[in-house]
Amino acid sequence: MIRPKTLLRLFHINWVMIIHGLDEIVLKLPLFRPIRYLVFLSPVYWVKKKPEPRGVRIRKTLEDLGPIYVKFGQALSTRKDLLPEDIADELIKLQDRVPPFPNDLACQIIEQQIGQPIAETFKHFDAEPLASASIAQVHTATLKNGDDVIVKVVRPEIEKRIQADIALMYELAKLAERFWEDARRLRATEVVAEFEKTILDELDLVREAANASKIRRNFEHSDALYVPEIHWPLTRQKVLVMERIYGIPVGEVEQLKAGGADFKLLAERGVEIFFTQVFRDNFFHADMHPGNIFVELPAKYLAVDFGIVGTLSPSDQRYLAENFLAFFNRDYQRVAQMHIESGWVPRTTRVEEFEAAIRSVCEPIFDKPLKDISFGLLLLRLFQTARRFDMVVQPQLVLLQKTLLNIEGLGRQLYPELDLWQTAKPFLENWFKERMGPKAKLQKAMDQFPEIAEHLPELPTLVFQALDSATQSRRQLEDSHREIEQLRRQLESNHSSTLLAIVCSALLISATILLQ
Repeated sequence: MIRPKTLLRLFHINWVMIIHGLDEIVLKLPLFRPIRYLVFLSPVYWVKKKPEPRGVRIRKTLEDLGPIYVKFGQALSTRKDLLPEDIADELIKLQDRVPPFPNDLACQIIEQQIGQPIAETFKHFDAEPLASASIAQVHTATLKNGDDVIVKVVRPEIEKRIQADIALMYELAKLAERFWEDARRLRATEVVAEFEKTILDELDLVREAANASKIRRNFEHSDALYVPEIHWPLTRQKVLVMERIYGIPVGEVEQLKAGGADFKLLAERGVEIFFTQVFRDNFFHADMHPGNIFVELPAKYLAVDFGIVGTLSPSDQRYLAENFLAFFNRDYQRVAQMHIESGWVPRTTRVEEFEAAIRSVCEPIFDKPLKDISFGLLLLRLFQTARRFDMVVQPQLVLLQKTLLNIEGLGRQLYPELDLWQTAKPFLENWFKERMGPKAKLQKAMDQFPEIAEHLPELPTLVFQALDSATQSRRQLEDSHREIEQLRRQLESNHSSTLLAIVCSALLISATILLQ
């Protein structure tokens, strides 16, 4: 049974949907079914202005419903495998802009988390927030030693609100799947569950700090990417203190031009960072939208906000790398085979049919610069093709897809002439040589040698036990054969050939089981 507070919120959502012209969805709910036919008799229905496209109406509805729904829409926009193209493209435009919460409340949370007054913690603290989003807001400060830092503070009571909104999203998803055919196809409940995991992870700032520290170590001596240092003594679950960086937002193209940025190198380094994180480190920043990326002139990236990161299993990583490389070499048969071997499509799929379908999607985009390629459209067509062959959606690849779309957006802004294929192909070839070549296999054997050597003293005992076990099994089998032969002779003397066959078969089976 739905609680009164939830029911009230549900009515509010329905009202917002009706205001934005989504009444056809609302009127399919069982609560409004008795009156939906009366709507067509209303003069307002026939004289109302032509509605905006459905994607626009959905985007405006989510913006009016509040920050959690905006974030849900942003997450949903990456699922081009599930959403129609027009809706996915419109949801990308959602902006996470939320008014800041009161300064004194932010100070109170910081003092509670750290356990001492702000004046004793910082040399200077700016109570006016630098930025504000749906989960947290950011303040600038100076430590006692003079280092400039940012202080990220989780919004008060945000977890309760998120839990309430997600519970309501589950109710809406179940209703939608029950009464709306498209919602069943889009698996609305699974989408909400995926969003719940992502957003709850973002509430723990210690987790975010650990993510940032790991990526910082991975790129410690890199000329391509810099990650600010975490100030661990002052970092808590609801408060994160990090080195403050000074750079130009990657979206400010005119400012970058004025500063003499090397756009070609920036674009190439963006691709390099993506493939390095995914394949070398298997740990990638999965929220690389322009608000989280800055540039240190002439061509170094500065990254912040590591609440969302992605990883792949070794098998998925290998399959993905082979798929990319086969794709860059236009070996569509190998791409089809890898999808079948990895279990992403059923093993009964005919390779030649799947190969032809992939070729028809991918071949037209080769030999084109980034400005003439849409990864969003490419992914959509690939998913549509794969859906024909019953391809199973891979949740572990969703964050990777989102990151790839973000990289595409950055590349289009910075250097649309980038040849992505020529930039990425050498990286993957080197990765395969390092991971799959003879040298890599020899190194793996050497790495495993200490573990093998640890068991070498036990080898004679193990060999003796194995030989002794084999000898005993052979003796048991010989004894069983002798018993069978004796029974066969007895049965022959009694002329019971049918019974002989049955008994001998049973004893042979028993002997085989005993041997095993």
